[in-house]
Parts: sequence; C-alpha cells; structure tokens
Amino acid sequence: MNESDRQLSAMAQELWDNDVNRLKPGKDYRISLQGKAGDSMAMSDNNDGAGYPLFTFVDENIFKKETFLAFISLLDNYVSDTGEPEIVTPEEVAENHKFLDAIIKTSTMKIAHKYLVENNLSPKDDTQFKEQLYRIWFELYARRGSSRPDSSGFEHVFVGETRGGRTVIGFHNWIQLYLQEKLGHIDYKGYSVNANSPQPDENKHIMALQFSWKDGIKPKGSIFIGVSPEFEFALYTLCFLTSPNERVKVQFSFYDVEIVCHHYNQKHIGTTYPVLLKYRKPTK
Repeated sequence: MNESDRQLSAMAQELWDNDVNRLKPGKDYRISLQGKAGDSMAMSDNNDGAGYPLFTFVDENIFKKETFLAFISLLDNYVSDTGEPEIVTPEEVAENHKFLDAIIKTSTMKIAHKYLVENNLSPKDDTQFKEQLYRIWFELYARRGSSRPDSSGFEHVFVGETRGGRTVIGFHNWIQLYLQEKLGHIDYKGYSVNANSPQPDENKHIMALQFSWKDGIKPKGSIFIGVSPEFEFALYTLCFLTSPNERVKVQFSFYDVEIVCHHYNQKHIGTTYPVLLKYRKPTK
C-alpha cells in the first residue's frame, strides 16, 4: 500500500468511526442473501438466485434524521433514461442545497473538509466548499452517447440510470435500493462473487449483487449497506479529490476495499462505488 492509500485509509477509518448514523446489521436492518445470481444478463427466472426481497426489515425511524430525510427527497428528481435531458426545477435546486447544508454539519463531512483544506484541495469557507460539492455531484453533464446534459454524479451513483431501457447503470446506494424494492420496482436476483472476492454474509456492510429495475438489469453492482448518506458522500468526495487514480485501495474496520472512482472531465464524478477485496474477521 502506497503512502497516499495509507493516508486515505486513515481518513476512511476516521469517517467510519464517526458515522454515528450508521445502522447495525441484524438490529436496525436485516437482509436475506439467498442464492448466488446467475452470470448472464438475461432477465429469465433461470438466473434468479433469490425468490424473496433482499431486505427483510429496516427500522425506518432512521429516515427521520435530517441527512436521511434530505437525501430521500432527492431520489425522485431525475429521469432515469440516459439520453433524456434533465430539467432541474428551482425546487430541486433548493433540495440539493438543503441536503448539502445538512451533511456539511455532520462530523464525517467536517473531518473530510478539514483534510481537504489541509491538502489544498478544497476552500476553507463552508459556502465555497458547498459550491465545490455542488459542482462535483450535482452539475449536469452529457453522459456517453448523449448530446445534451442528461446525468450527474449524484444521479448516477445514488439514484441509478438506465441505458437503452435494458441495462441499469450506476445505482450504488442501499437506501434507494431498499425504497425501490419496497415499492415493488426492484427484483433482487442474488449475490455476486468471483474467485477472489470474499463470500458475502448478512452482517457485512458491503456486498455485490444483481437486480432488475425498470425493465433493465444490473448484472453486477456493489454497494455499502447500512451506512449514512454523509459517510458515502464524504468518502467518495475524498477519493475523487485526492487521487487521480480511478481505483483506490483503503483499509478500515474489518474491510479491505477498492473504491472505484471515475472522473468525468476532471470536474465531476462519473461513477464511484466500493468493491470488497477482503474481510478481516474480528478477533474475540
């Protein structure tokens, strides 16, 4: 592990330790892994390793907390199909700012901000920092194949998009997954593993999975589960601003994780998500 990865790991650990709104698996939420998903992108039931939803229980009292409430209000602000230009209303702009105002006050975002200021990567002034976050996450851009602004980092990562009506792209957030599954819009197809990835279990906060959404399939997605919006926002922003590399390795808690973070024109987040490399079992 190089020095920049070591520094980022220390920051990830600090963010993790201060994520006071993180849910506890088995207590605040429960998931049912069921079987392994098929390797094909086909929508047939033959590839479905799960007959039941992923989430069996979530204590929705957490959604009343300020950052969760502000985050959830953003999830219906987007047209999922790439190629369809996004129209952002004044009300939606206000919701974006309300969300940023809420997370900037959290200890996780303050920790990230302090580190970025110390490394001359972000302005010290909160208002200017918020403008930087807005540009990275909410400013619209044209995704590949589109001539008009139809996407943003936030939409892609946290809400999800569809391409050609058949493929789901992005969609790396557990809250959106839970809410869409509750509405009957998500069909969980099972967990994903490859030769090198650790076997998932229901108490890990990171998993790879397959699901269908809006007539499209996400053949393999990877998400944090149970973490707060401010934790993800802080960690992904740190990775985006500190590293020119599109894959950063970090260690925190019991996890060795690769954070994939694609830059779009060096100004915006194209996509970002966690990949679990190793799970270090806690010693008793």
